[in-house]
Amino acid sequence: MRRRIALLVAATTTLVLVAFLIPLAVLVRTVAFDRAVNTATTEAQALTSVVSTADRSTLELSVQRANAEGRFPVTVFLADGRRLGARAERTPAVRLAARGRSLTVDTGDGVAVLVSVGDSSGGQAVIRSVVGDRELMRGVHRAWLLLAGLGLVLLVLSVLVADRMARSLVRPTRELSAVSHRLAGGELDARARVEAPGEMRDVATALNHLASRIRELLAEEREYVADLSHRLRTPLMSLRLDAESLRDGEESRRITEHVDALQRAVTRIIEQAGRRSSQTPVPDSCDAAAVVSERLEFWSVLAEDTEREMRSEIAPGPLRVAVGDSELSDCVDALLGNVFAHTEEGVGFEVRLFSAEGFARLVVTDDGPGFDGLESGSGPLSRGASGSGSSGLGLDIARRAAGESGGSVTLGAGENGGARVVVDFGVPAE
Repeated sequence: MRRRIALLVAATTTLVLVAFLIPLAVLVRTVAFDRAVNTATTEAQALTSVVSTADRSTLELSVQRANAEGRFPVTVFLADGRRLGARAERTPAVRLAARGRSLTVDTGDGVAVLVSVGDSSGGQAVIRSVVGDRELMRGVHRAWLLLAGLGLVLLVLSVLVADRMARSLVRPTRELSAVSHRLAGGELDARARVEAPGEMRDVATALNHLASRIRELLAEEREYVADLSHRLRTPLMSLRLDAESLRDGEESRRITEHVDALQRAVTRIIEQAGRRSSQTPVPDSCDAAAVVSERLEFWSVLAEDTEREMRSEIAPGPLRVAVGDSELSDCVDALLGNVFAHTEEGVGFEVRLFSAEGFARLVVTDDGPGFDGLESGSGPLSRGASGSGSSGLGLDIARRAAGESGGSVTLGAGENGGARVVVDFGVPAE
C-alpha cells in the first residue's frame, strides 16, 4: 500500500511538473531571445544619429568604438556602397532594408538586426547588428538546469511526504491485522490502539468491541456448560441409585458403568469448553493403540448383543498421536456409533489402526449400504449434514479431532460397498 501511494503521488507530481516546467522552460528561452535581440537593436539604434549627421571619419570612429564596447558586431552600409565596421556581405535583406524598412532576419547561426536610417548625403544607410546563437542562449541552459533540479527536488519531497503519510495509514492497518491474528489465536485480551487517524480509529474501536463481545460470549458459554453439568448431576444420580437398586447384580453393574461413562463424557465436554476458552491451549497427545483398543472392548459387548461381526487390526503400541485421549475416544465412539445407528442389526464392521505416511491412520468400514451424496459433493462430512434424520455431528467430531492434530478425514466406499471412513491423525513433534 505504501509503495502504491508513493507511485501514485510520484506520477501525479511528475505530470504537474511537466505541465508547468515545460512552458516555463520555453518562456525562459523566449525571454533570453527577446533580451538579446532588444539589446542588439538598442546598440544599432544608438548609431542612427551619428550616421545621419556626422561626417565619414567621425562615423567610422563611432562604429569602431561600438564594435569595441558592444557585444554584437555592427556593420554600417552607406548609400554610396561603402561599408564601415565588421565585415559583412550586402545580402538581399540589407538591400531590402536600404529601401527604408527595418527588419530582423535569421542568418542560420544567429539573428541579424537591420535598422534603416538616412545618412548625411541624403541616401538611405543600413545599420546591421548580428546576434549569435550563443548570445541568444546566454543563461538559458543554466536556467533549465535550475528548473530541472527544482523539479527533481519537488518530486523527491512529494514522494517522501507521501511515504510518510502512507506509513501513518499502513502502521494502524498492520497493527489491526496483528491484533486480529492474536484474537484468532485465542489471545482474547488483545486490543487495538484507538489513536489511529480517521476511519482507522473506527475500525479499531469496532475490532475492540468485537473482541469484548467474543469474550462475553465465551464466558456465557462456560456458564451454560457449567449450568448444564449441574442440571445433569441430579438425573444422573437418580439413574445411578435406580441401577444400584436392581436385584440382578450383573445388570446393576453394567448400567452403573454406563452411567459412569455418561458422567465422564459430560466432564470431558466441560473440560473441552474450558480449553477452548483459554488463551493458550496446551497441545495434548495419547497412545492411539491403547485408546482404540479400550473403546473396541467397550463396543464389542454391544456388537455381540446385536449379532454384528467385529473385525479389528490394531498396530502394536505405543502409537502416539497429537490429540488427547478423551478427544480420540469421542472420535472412535462417534464413528462406531454411526455404524450401530445407521446400519441394521447383524451388519458387520471392521476397525484398523496403523501408521501411514507420517500419520496414524484409523479406518472404519462397515458392510452396510454406504454413504449417500458422495458423488454430488453433498456428503455428510459437513457439520449438521445428515441424510438419515440424525444430528449430523458424529463425523464432524472426527473431522475436528483430526484437524486439531493436523490430519484429515476422507469418506469413501468399502470393498463390499459399505461406508468407509479414513481418519488421519498427526503425530506429535519430537
